Amino acid sequence: MTPKLLSTLPATTLASLRADVFAGITVAMVALPLSLAIAIASGADPSTGLVTAIVAGFLISAFGGSRVQIGGPTGAFIVVVYDVIVRHGFDGLLIATFMAGIILIIAATLRAGTLIRHIPEAVINGFTIGIAVIIASSQIKDGLGLTMDHLPADMIEKIPALWEARETLSLAAVGVTLVTMVLIYTLRRAAPRWPGLIVAVAATSVAVPLFNLPVDTIADRFGTLSASLPAPQLPDMDVARLRELFPSALIIAFLAGIESLLSAIVADRMIDDRHKPNAELLAQGIANLASPLFGGLPATGAIARTATNVRAGGRTPLAGMIHALVILVVMWVAAPLASGLAMPALAGLLILTAWNMAEPHKWGEWMRDDRSNVALLLITLGLTVLTDLTIAIGTGVTLGLALRLRRNANPPDWTPRDK
Repeated sequence: MTPKLLSTLPATTLASLRADVFAGITVAMVALPLSLAIAIASGADPSTGLVTAIVAGFLISAFGGSRVQIGGPTGAFIVVVYDVIVRHGFDGLLIATFMAGIILIIAATLRAGTLIRHIPEAVINGFTIGIAVIIASSQIKDGLGLTMDHLPADMIEKIPALWEARETLSLAAVGVTLVTMVLIYTLRRAAPRWPGLIVAVAATSVAVPLFNLPVDTIADRFGTLSASLPAPQLPDMDVARLRELFPSALIIAFLAGIESLLSAIVADRMIDDRHKPNAELLAQGIANLASPLFGGLPATGAIARTATNVRAGGRTPLAGMIHALVILVVMWVAAPLASGLAMPALAGLLILTAWNMAEPHKWGEWMRDDRSNVALLLITLGLTVLTDLTIAIGTGVTLGLALRLRRNANPPDWTPRDK
């Protein structure tokens, strides 16, 4: 479980260090608005997103099993974090994340990293699409500028509540949302190496005071962002609380393990490398132990940010560590400026993030798969959107493993080839 950092440091040259510095700065500019948006959508203070990107992002790169993995808060955690905060409060989230870190370290010690590949792909795809649907629906309120006292978390209750608030729609908010999405899409196509996310979100946010638009900003909703990391503090825990939060900790650990290893596999293909799965799980465990000590959110490897790192030229874990340090510097010197980011701009960013998470370009391929896999995907998707995430994951994995056992018990007829 040796970190990739130790094997890459001896080969570091001035040229590779320069490339890693550039990549780290580029990824930081992408991660900064995403971290804020993910924290807000999760029902947490926006500063917790930056704390997570700094603390967990640094540790995931320092101890991870991938050369180019970028860690931090991700969209996949929004639903889980929101649910835990609603049910158990923010202190409950800190305890659940801390427990998840311990679970991940135990999993790494038991060499469980290689077991992830046995989870059916249809379950992962259905679960991911379901989370994307929930994320996108949660951004309709801010994206349309709707005025509501409370947005229900349950999808069945959320849609009627949004419809009832339709008369409060703000054309200014809709305009900021749409322009932000168009700018992000255009910059990704025209200048993929640029930090298009921060450029787009910053541009539309600047337009809000410039044209005196009636649109909420982070400062309006949450006040000015903190300009420093909080002092580390162990969350208050007792046996009853630990028992109560254990299911949530399992879900957080499961998501962190799955997403980080999937991201590492994608990174391997991009740089023709091979990650160390158990070292990656260990890094996720360390990061999720440390993040709640500073009041941060759960963290894992982020596929989009990892891909941005690779495209920007990052080739060693130093790029990910630099990305975390750059966000820390921005937090120190520019917290008041970041507080002026417009809520509809962040909503547009998250809606596009949800769309990319769902991978619509692959839907046709998935629907042409074996009927049992299609059914498994749709069942997991439906349960994710309409019920509890624990039920969705448990049911999907159980059905997937049952299908695999059935196929192994009844192998298809085959004729050996002539030698």
